[in-house]
Amino acid sequence: MELHILEHSLKVASIEKEGIQICTHGLIKLAFLASKTRCKFFSLTETPEDYTIIVDEEGFKELPQSEHISVADATWVALNVVSGGSNTSTSQPIGVTKIAKSVIAPLADHNISVFMLSTYQTDFILVRERDLPMVMHTLSSEFTLFRVVNGETVAAHNLGVTNGFVKPKLVPRPIIHPLSSPSNMFCVTSLDPDTLPSVATLLMDVMFYSGGQKESGASSEDSNHIRFFSFSLIEGYISLVMDEQTTQRFPNNVLFTSASGELWKMVRIGGQPLGFDECGIVAQISEPLATADIPAYYISTFKFDHALVPEENIQSVIGALRTESAAQ
Repeated sequence: MELHILEHSLKVASIEKEGIQICTHGLIKLAFLASKTRCKFFSLTETPEDYTIIVDEEGFKELPQSEHISVADATWVALNVVSGGSNTSTSQPIGVTKIAKSVIAPLADHNISVFMLSTYQTDFILVRERDLPMVMHTLSSEFTLFRVVNGETVAAHNLGVTNGFVKPKLVPRPIIHPLSSPSNMFCVTSLDPDTLPSVATLLMDVMFYSGGQKESGASSEDSNHIRFFSFSLIEGYISLVMDEQTTQRFPNNVLFTSASGELWKMVRIGGQPLGFDECGIVAQISEPLATADIPAYYISTFKFDHALVPEENIQSVIGALRTESAAQ
């Protein structure tokens, strides 16, 4: 298998809900007028707490300076596991559980913090740029390493981390953060970029103007229904994660759907904001799912983490994860 180190230098930021209005111009440009920017990597995820933005340095220039924007104190690079020699964005999805033991766990064992972004097309593992030499050293025995330079994939040379490298002592990873499962069911989907203009007004409404109203399908008694929406435009490919009620607002045949029309349930990780320094959170969740052979998408946000698992597996997933939590 190949591990591609993408050329984007990324920023991870949080926009407060009350500050979103001052950012909408830049965000709309990044999402719908990408040809007018030099941005190649843009992702926006809304949660009940805030908006999380993952964007390359060119895209970051489109955002205003504001007290409502908090930026994680690091530059991040994205890694992408490719099962063949194909283009990173068109390769078959690997799934976070498929890379749990080959990528996520070894990085956790070496105290390397990761930030995950699963999309309809693939999974991106974000690591701090300063950790990249150790990342490459850690994964070089399992993967053929490549770097993307000016759009071309070239062999990546180890960055010289050899002396003094000690294989870590592997320790169990009990789940230490509270887990919850909202009542919504979610779809992971995409659309043809050529159809984006036809649904731009609807998408803008979903992104920026729907948060205050109770969404159809969520009764007033349903306190477990949460606001979650994710839009990514990465190297020309669009990915959308939204709940079932939101998908029903789109015209027929615009959104891609799987043959099974699969719906996903969410496991939300964290009672207090998780921060960026703790290692092993993704591994705590993905390793038990990998052991049970349950596919999952995983989306990290500025404050909390979110795993999406097939609807029919949610009870066994919660049971397995809570067993891990109780075992600590």
